Amino acid sequence: MSVHDAWALACRLFVGGTPVFREVLSAREIAAIKTLGKAVKPTTIDQRFALCPYCQLQRGQIWADGKGGRVCHCPDCGPVTVGLDDVAAFALDEDWFKLKLRMALEINSHDGIDTLGVGVWHLGGARRSPVLLARNLMLLWREPAIFDRVRVQGAPIRVIAPRPKETRGAPFSTGIEWLALEERFTFYGGGIAYIQPGRNQEQALATDPASLVYGPFSADFRWVTLPEWQHGPIRCTDGQASVFKSLWSFGAEPMSAERIMQRAGLDSDKPNDLFKIKARDKDKPENQGPLFAYRTLVKTHKRQGLYWMPCAASRELSPA
Repeated sequence: MSVHDAWALACRLFVGGTPVFREVLSAREIAAIKTLGKAVKPTTIDQRFALCPYCQLQRGQIWADGKGGRVCHCPDCGPVTVGLDDVAAFALDEDWFKLKLRMALEINSHDGIDTLGVGVWHLGGARRSPVLLARNLMLLWREPAIFDRVRVQGAPIRVIAPRPKETRGAPFSTGIEWLALEERFTFYGGGIAYIQPGRNQEQALATDPASLVYGPFSADFRWVTLPEWQHGPIRCTDGQASVFKSLWSFGAEPMSAERIMQRAGLDSDKPNDLFKIKARDKDKPENQGPLFAYRTLVKTHKRQGLYWMPCAASRELSPA
């Protein structure tokens, strides 16, 4: 089972927008469900009908068999016993999907996700560029006025949408960049990674910015990976990364807030100031993650005003 298979299944579920029976999935797709983890979730499809467990070609109505079981009345096969696996179904967790796409493009967490129409969402702005997500390009071709609702002067619009079979070349005019869902993103490490233009999936994964370099941290300290955190690698702001880098440089030695913040190049009084969450953002995992990492990794002696990070005891980064 490859990452490619897992991402292909996630894209297929997004395009369809509806749950699928487990029985219609291939063996590779069933294996991919385990790789996708929280990206997919068990769900319920209308229990009155099911795909025939025998031929898997026709749908039939489900009836009780009078013995505590159920049978599917297939138009071709007749009554066929139905088991629990025959009606099991899965769906893409689209809230998870949108959140991870936002993180992949480093969209400002303060921007909300707005529904612009059936199957079209505004994910926020990535470096001022509005980002749209659509189930298919046709939805945007039919309603081009959607672009006017998000357009920002002097910034291009970025559209994330699957690649339709009939599309060749650029589907939009100048000022609108199309990011083909299957090609410009991939599933990685419990989240979604953005593939830069000119790179393929293998190259993107090999140079993943969240790769561990210093203990649980990436090379630039902007990513933290903790097994206790179930939402994948945690992305930090520049300020938060500077705090972690400063703490790491002291090699687990308790240090005053003043020295830590001075080395981090920040004006705040205490390290935890950079990890406070506004009330409106408390329910967002992307905001909770850095605070969770801080509370997990950083120890404090409040009376003496000292801070240290035990995981930095065998640091490989020389003090700045």
